[in-house]
Amino acid sequence: MVKNSILYFTCMLLVGIMILTLSSCTSSAKKQEQKEESEFLEDLKERTFRFFWDRADKVTYQTDDRYPTPRFTSIASTGFGLTAYLTGIENGYITRNEGASRVLSTLSWLWSSEQGPAHSGTTGYRGLYYHFLEYSTGKRYKNVELSTIDTGLLMAGILSCQSYFNGENAAEERIRQLADSLYLRVEWDWAMNGQEWMSMGWHPEKGFINAKWNGYNEAMILVILGLASPTHPVPDSAWNSWCKGYQWEEFYGYEHVNFTPLFGHQYSHMYIDFRGIRDAYMKEREIDYFENSRRATLASRAYCTDNPKDFPNYGPNEWGLTACDGPGYSRQLYNGDTVIFHGYKARGASSCRTIDDGTIAPTAAGGSIPFAPEECIDALMHMKESYGDKLYQEYGFKDAYNMTFTKADGSKGWFDLDYIGIDQGAILLQLENYQSELVWNLMKENKYIIRGLQKAGFSGGWLDKIKPTNN
Repeated sequence: MVKNSILYFTCMLLVGIMILTLSSCTSSAKKQEQKEESEFLEDLKERTFRFFWDRADKVTYQTDDRYPTPRFTSIASTGFGLTAYLTGIENGYITRNEGASRVLSTLSWLWSSEQGPAHSGTTGYRGLYYHFLEYSTGKRYKNVELSTIDTGLLMAGILSCQSYFNGENAAEERIRQLADSLYLRVEWDWAMNGQEWMSMGWHPEKGFINAKWNGYNEAMILVILGLASPTHPVPDSAWNSWCKGYQWEEFYGYEHVNFTPLFGHQYSHMYIDFRGIRDAYMKEREIDYFENSRRATLASRAYCTDNPKDFPNYGPNEWGLTACDGPGYSRQLYNGDTVIFHGYKARGASSCRTIDDGTIAPTAAGGSIPFAPEECIDALMHMKESYGDKLYQEYGFKDAYNMTFTKADGSKGWFDLDYIGIDQGAILLQLENYQSELVWNLMKENKYIIRGLQKAGFSGGWLDKIKPTNN
């Protein structure tokens, strides 16, 4: 009996030791994973920030559209760059004075750059700016359009600086004044062209573009800025008109307002915290736009995991369909079917349509980090670990890659040579929002963002804590 008792207690002691050992090993492994993730995210953030800090034109301070292939600067990339400088200050990459100096130079150049209806020699017209600008001169690049959405993204970046630089010194006061002047100069009402929806752009040679901003996409921020303008507002009905084009459908098990490439679910969310605030449309469906973007992200991931085209690398940790570079137009046989490859194109999968040639863009996961952090971070870490410096270099992730494409020498796999500014911006700003909510919190203090949301009929959450603005 005594021997049995001793044996029993010995066994129990050994079991206890094993449990403690396993628990300790699990805890250590978990801590190591968290350490590796933290180190990866910090490295990614600083590298991506450096793109914006290094790649600004030395004369105009506008940001490269892409690098290292020199083409032109991009006004949307400049908008993201302006906000990127704020992340640089907050993370200690640059000083506040350095950031303020760069922002002041950028805004001063934008304010003094020539505006007018001429076909060439100008930067913009009626407060809006041309999509792409030449290096050094900052003039319109070839025959590109006066872009409403890219102006909107530029203005979002400008307003983030207006909210951030709240000091009483001369430089920060001037930043706030210039930000106000630049925003108030934009003739959003003119861009409506007398129609129910805003035109996507205008050419001095032929007038307004027929395509208009209606239905869910990246232009939510554009309509909100137009509604908020005290000088050139769009009609009060603009938001209701915008919502008319929504397509609420289920895709891969997720009901949401569909839009095919993931950037459309990200760009406005980079500047506005939609958690807990809802317009009339979302109130009926009892979700908010943040949840809508979460569902869109997970649906896109589910599509890639299902991998209906049987591309070789797709899976739960390797996914990401959005607008990005590609290997270039060609037709190739793959698994007995013809795959049509493209260059730059808005790829994606939704109930609306699917455009998928095997090209994955890290910004698709990076720009969705706040919506589905575990899935997105796992995917980014997997991409870096799998492809190393073929994909991850000086400024973080190159724009895209395709492991299905066969090169002329018969080898498999294409990796982009370039970084693209707007895709870099989505990664950096959304990573910062996930970690600190920096940009979201800044914009909650901006009177124009608040006014635009209130005029669009948003309420609830953080917005209800703010007094209504004067309409």
